[in-house]
Amino acid sequence: MLNHISAEKIMFIDIETVPQHRDFENLDETMQALWENKSAKTARGEVTPSEDYARAGIYAEFGKIVCISAGFIKPENGTRTFRVKSFFGHDEQKLLQEFASALNSFTAIPGTNICGHNVKEFDFPYIARRMIVNGLPLPDILDVAGKKPWEVKFIDTLDLWKFGDYKHYTSLNLLTHILGIPSPKDDIDGSEVARVYYEENDVERIARYCEKDVLATAQLFLRLKGEPLLDPEKVKSV
Repeated sequence: MLNHISAEKIMFIDIETVPQHRDFENLDETMQALWENKSAKTARGEVTPSEDYARAGIYAEFGKIVCISAGFIKPENGTRTFRVKSFFGHDEQKLLQEFASALNSFTAIPGTNICGHNVKEFDFPYIARRMIVNGLPLPDILDVAGKKPWEVKFIDTLDLWKFGDYKHYTSLNLLTHILGIPSPKDDIDGSEVARVYYEENDVERIARYCEKDVLATAQLFLRLKGEPLLDPEKVKSV
């Protein structure tokens, strides 16, 4: 499986997002009305728009990126190592610019791909939309308009696990558990990112969590490819 794809030519990516503001009440009147309309369609009256605003971070129009972690496999002295770097902070435009520079450099190498879990539905479109909102040019690999399917260099481990089943969703946490991969969920989980960001102001903690997901995705890809997992001692954050 996946014999035609070299693990060393993949950038593994994960993002963490939060609502653009701490509370619904901090939105201007126009955005409040727009969120009320969005919430009415998705929450179906189960909660108020103010209460529902806690999940605004999942929408690129109402959220923002606070961390992007990117990792790649690098052979050293006959052993595979893993290098991971995080772009994080309160300045979304700056972190997006820095990530785009790293992404462009990596994908300038022929035959490279970018990979993550559920990235086709979430991470990659979210990054592209937030870049446009911030007035930034899209890296070529994310600019998929008009490209043929085989020209889109996205690898999604969720798609690989589906084996053509369009209905099935399996979390990264579940897959790592059943496939014997060390779980990345040993601190916070995605539902706590906004709280850690707004209440604890601890973006570095979010970055550490994000890096663990990137490593777990790389391990999952290797497992699906039938190759040995990375040695945790050979993982370095740079």
